[in-house]
Amino acid sequence: MREILQMDRIMEKLTILSAAARYDVACTSSGVQRGGDGTHTGNAYASGICHAFTGDGRCISLLKILYTNDCIYDCKYCRNRCSNDVKRVSFTPEEICKLTMEFYRRNYIEGLFLSSGILHSPDYTMGLLYETLYLLRTKYHFNGYIHVKGIPGASADLLELTGYLADRMSVNLELPTADALRQIAPNKVRKNILSPMRQLQNGIRQSREFHGVSSMKSRMYLDEKTYYNQMAEMKESYARLQDYHDGIAAIREHKARQSAVQSWGEEIAGGENSSRVRNVQKKLPQITRGLMRPDRYFVPAGQSTQMVIGASDESDYQIISVSEALYQKFEMKRIFYSAFINVNHDSSLPDLPGPPLLREHRLYQADFLLRFYGFRADELLSEKNPNFNEQIDPKCNWAVHHLELFPVEINRADYYTLLRVPGIGTKSARRIMAARRYAKLDFSDLKKIGVVLKRAVYFITCKGKMMYHTRMEEGYITRNLMYQERPMQMLLSDGTVQTYEQLSLFDDRGKIVV
Repeated sequence: MREILQMDRIMEKLTILSAAARYDVACTSSGVQRGGDGTHTGNAYASGICHAFTGDGRCISLLKILYTNDCIYDCKYCRNRCSNDVKRVSFTPEEICKLTMEFYRRNYIEGLFLSSGILHSPDYTMGLLYETLYLLRTKYHFNGYIHVKGIPGASADLLELTGYLADRMSVNLELPTADALRQIAPNKVRKNILSPMRQLQNGIRQSREFHGVSSMKSRMYLDEKTYYNQMAEMKESYARLQDYHDGIAAIREHKARQSAVQSWGEEIAGGENSSRVRNVQKKLPQITRGLMRPDRYFVPAGQSTQMVIGASDESDYQIISVSEALYQKFEMKRIFYSAFINVNHDSSLPDLPGPPLLREHRLYQADFLLRFYGFRADELLSEKNPNFNEQIDPKCNWAVHHLELFPVEINRADYYTLLRVPGIGTKSARRIMAARRYAKLDFSDLKKIGVVLKRAVYFITCKGKMMYHTRMEEGYITRNLMYQERPMQMLLSDGTVQTYEQLSLFDDRGKIVV
């Protein structure tokens, strides 16, 4: 009877703390509740199970929970802030270990995503997270994937110890600018966020140098040689485009850096060349204990962070400038963007009709361009054009503002130039480079290769000809791209707009009423 009551309490905690964890963005919740039916093998449990994707494209399930929803901070956007009247519960390290192992044995999950509110103090909370990971790795011998949140303000020693037990760690930036942080999350301090980021970066670098792995990315890509060849080709192609970039690159880079400085200060924009950063680094302890463990890597999957989008009035240009600085100066593996949801209905926060999900989507697309396509923040946006056109994707948005670079001849363009054409991705660009060694390509060949012609057709030629007689005018191309992005609609007789939908054989339409 005691065991049943104990299990009921744990399941109640799981329901509350998995629901509270859904605002931490790093994966997508499944939301599936499916019991065994006696015929099929296995079942699904909704609470806490989410999906994430590995570097090789596999989809894996993670147990995504908070250690506690009790918090001493009063962040205006957070459901778990101290001024909210919500039921407060906390796991114990043993309870999390048992849940993780039992879910893993039943093949529900392949790893753990563990975050937490701030219980008593940052050090106290970080100590509990470390104790949980230590028990999982040593007592329970769990060798699966673990992603844990670093608590801003916790001691460097605790972060270091936890880093040798976790696969990935993340310290949330929370908001895109320091001003927004002061207004919306007044208990959080910029230095307490950036210092552990720098510590994680230095620890990852030192650990990989110790183990003979100098690259931050080499362990994350299956084909390291292909990756480096691709990057070398991009850089070589970039050198051939200097006739376009000279004269404006320095000004734009300076403006993007200025935007990052205004948003978060010299710690982000200045990187290791900043005297303020060097002063912060001097205060961080040298990572030595873990280096004596040849079987351990320090945060081998890298670090990530998260920003809430729409809670303050920053522009897209400010956001991607800060993101670019984080990738360059802190060597982030990923930056996650979370559309603001006014769960507290706080009057000081913007009263949006709904979460800015489309804006979040466009920022993810722009982030992808920064990481894999060689774009820079100052190319995608500027102070005069600070926000994306949400009706078209950022790559198309860039292309229609730089029509002087188009159309591109598919049979002659280098790899880097092909990557900049809307509708051509990294895979299709490599296929084009390989296929045109044997024959000249036309539009039918591009379709087979995987090029999205409905976007690319405005910016390319094959054998010197365009597919249609397209006017190279910004307004004309933008209208066509926007038309392709929107869902098909029809105007009804009463003046309302109806989206086209697939008819069903089991519809009520067409039934004869007697």
